[in-house]
Amino acid sequence: MKVMVFVKATPNSEAGLLPSDEATQKMFTEMGKFNEALAKAGIIQAADGLRPSSAGKRVKISSSGHTEVIDGPFAESKELVAGFWNREVKSVAEAVEWAKRCPNPMPGDEGVLEIRPFYEMQDFEHLMTDEIREREGRVRTLVEGKQKPKAAVKAKGKAKAKSKAKAKPAKRKPVRAKSKK
Repeated sequence: MKVMVFVKATPNSEAGLLPSDEATQKMFTEMGKFNEALAKAGIIQAADGLRPSSAGKRVKISSSGHTEVIDGPFAESKELVAGFWNREVKSVAEAVEWAKRCPNPMPGDEGVLEIRPFYEMQDFEHLMTDEIREREGRVRTLVEGKQKPKAAVKAKGKAKAKSKAKAKPAKRKPVRAKSKK
């Protein structure tokens, strides 16, 4: 089961205020250890912190398709997100157990984590047509293809660099000394 764990924003995080350097460094150290435990357990898929909503935009889409762009900041910091994890767990109960182990992501404030399961395609099986299934498969293939080549490109680049390093240097034409007259 895939879940997203949200770190809820606080008035301080929305103002871009960080706790003392010492408290922030301690939080990063503790959070790094926690994320490492998640990684070793094979649970973490992605994680990041988000800038305050003042750096963000909202795009409202009406039922007629009209769009409106709204600049941040947005009201009600308690309803905003300051960070997230994507996790693969066996159940929501397992996600809760991991969340209970999490260090406070908001030093000096009350940290709040919200756990939300992702929809899965089987949740919509009764609505799926062959066309929708095929399109979904193509999109997943494209997404996976876009993510994997980055590592492959790096590997190819390293291989090319190694092969160039092993290649014999090109012969240069001898440089003739200029005669003095």
